[in-house]
Amino acid sequence: MGATPTPATTIVKNFGSSHARLVRNALGGIFFKARNPQKLGAWYRKHLGLPVDDQWHGFSFEWRDARKPGQKGCTVWSAFAADTKYFGRGRQGHMINYRVGNLKKVLAQLKAEGVWVDPKSEESEYGKFG
Repeated sequence: MGATPTPATTIVKNFGSSHARLVRNALGGIFFKARNPQKLGAWYRKHLGLPVDDQWHGFSFEWRDARKPGQKGCTVWSAFAADTKYFGRGRQGHMINYRVGNLKKVLAQLKAEGVWVDPKSEESEYGKFG
């Protein structure tokens, strides 16, 4: 996985309130727990031809921005061990990363609406996460 250029902007309605949020191409990644990520990855490789990596049990769907074809992006798909703590507190079995135009603004709005937001955030070559 490499750094992802900024894609075009799409407005996605937040059905819980009266305003829309600025989201960029919606999905950055789909992550889920599996009893045996390596075996599951092998199944997807064999039966669906997906290039699942043996090291991190995932792959990237690469795409180009429809409005700016010169800009590339990707959506990550990856299996994690069933006992991972990476998804945060609770027993959730999956995590979805959304591409947003302004992470600080979205997190502030969520907090203002009473949504619990993990206080730690992260920035890497793959983007900003919060």
